[in-house]
Amino acid sequence: MLRWSDVIEIKGDVMAEVRVERTGGGFRAVNDRGAEVAVGDGETAGAFTPVELLLAALGGCELVTVEPLTAKRGHRMARLAASVRADKVATSTLGTITITYDVELPEGDAKAAEVLAAVAGRVHESYCTVGNALKEPMKVEQVV
Repeated sequence: MLRWSDVIEIKGDVMAEVRVERTGGGFRAVNDRGAEVAVGDGETAGAFTPVELLLAALGGCELVTVEPLTAKRGHRMARLAASVRADKVATSTLGTITITYDVELPEGDAKAAEVLAAVAGRVHESYCTVGNALKEPMKVEQVV
């Protein structure tokens, strides 16, 4: 019996790995901690499209990096969310991806907006692994 691990060639340190598999109703992505998400086309109810997962990964990467850094500086936002959208410029080609923060500043914290802007800017430019991957050319290999 051929196992998934038998066909994966790992080079260097593995930062993340997921398994995507066909199910009775579509596809699902599963990580080694047991989390899963339904994946489908734009018509599949209750499922993310692959592009939506990419956008969620980018938004999630920024927010899970920004939140502890602002909180550590004593400026925990009352609400921290983001909308992420991608423009389509051609078949199978994305254009600009825009992340729009939706924030409620902590009441009575005069420096929170300044700290958030500085931290979010650094995260966007340098510290979000997903964003960095999207900005720089990288090698994507396929093993069939």
